[in-house]
Amino acid sequence: MRVGVVGVGVMGSNHARVFAGLPGVELVGVADPDRKQADFVAKTLGCGAVATVAELLNLKLDAVTIAGPTHLHRDIALACIERGVHVMVEKPIASSVEEGNEIIAAARRAGVTLMVGHVERFNPAVEAIKDAIRGEDILSIAITRVGPFPPRMSNVGVVIDLAVHDIDLIRWFTDSDIVDVQPQLSSAVAEREDIALLQFRTASGVLAHINTNWLTPFKARNVIVATRGKYVQGDLLTRQVTECFGFQPDGSYSMRHLSVGHAEPLRAELLAFISAVRTGTPPAVTGEQGVASLAIAIQCLDARPATAAPARKGPRAVTG
Repeated sequence: MRVGVVGVGVMGSNHARVFAGLPGVELVGVADPDRKQADFVAKTLGCGAVATVAELLNLKLDAVTIAGPTHLHRDIALACIERGVHVMVEKPIASSVEEGNEIIAAARRAGVTLMVGHVERFNPAVEAIKDAIRGEDILSIAITRVGPFPPRMSNVGVVIDLAVHDIDLIRWFTDSDIVDVQPQLSSAVAEREDIALLQFRTASGVLAHINTNWLTPFKARNVIVATRGKYVQGDLLTRQVTECFGFQPDGSYSMRHLSVGHAEPLRAELLAFISAVRTGTPPAVTGEQGVASLAIAIQCLDARPATAAPARKGPRAVTG
C-alpha cells in the first residue's frame, strides 16, 4: 500500500516514521510547505518530499495521513478524497462540525475509508481500562490531562487540543452520547483558554469530569472509572492500571494491578487504519465519532461563562 503524510511537524513526522516501518506499506512521500523540514524527514526515512498536497497526490497514493493545521483539514481531505485516496485525519477532524460533515459526506460518496486520529484509544492503558469496565454499570469517570504550555500551540486552547481526547474516551467508555455539558474555562496566561474544568452527563446517566490545563509544570494523564462493582484507576503515561473490587461492609476490598501491553499507540492506530482500508470494514474511529466529540468540545467553548478571566500578561509563578 502506497501512503503519504501531509504535514510533518511533531505529529506528522511520527506518522511518517511509523508508516515507514509497517509491513506491506510503502511511505512514498511527505508534503509540507516547510521544505527544510520535509526534506529532513524524507532523507531520514528514505522517501520523497514535496511542498504541496497536489504534488503528493501525483505520486499515486492509496492512503494518506493529514497532520497539518486543523483549519486546513477540510480542504486537504476533500482534495485527497476526490482522487480516491483513503484518509486518516488527525484530531480534531476539522475546525467545525459543518466542515467535518462535509468530509464525511465526501468520503461516503467516494467509497473511501475515513478514520479520525484519536490515538489515545490505542494506548494500552486505555485498552486495559476499557476491558476492565466492559459490562459494568459505570457510575462516574474522572480524567486529568495537564501539562506545560506547548510552544507549538497558537490557534486553539486546551479544550480542542487536550480535552477532545477525553471527550472521545468518555463516549467510548460509556458507549453513550453526552447530553449535558457544564464547562468552566479560564485564560490565565494564554490568549485562549488554558484551564478547563468540564462536567458532563451521558445519555446513560454517567457523570464525567475532565480537568485539563497548560499551567502544570509536568505532564499528567490519569483516568478513574467508578462502577457499581469496581474502581479502576490508570496512569496513561506510566501505563499502570489498578482495579479495586470485592467491596465489603467493613470497608475492606481487594486490589490488583492489571496486565497492560507495550504496543506503541500510534503504530496500533495506523495498523488499524491500514486494516480498515484493506478489508473495507468500518475504521476504529469513524468520521461520525470524530465529529461527535468535536461537537461537544465546541459546545464547551460556546457555553463558557461570560465572566471567564481575561488573559494575564507577563511571567507566571509556578506552584506545585
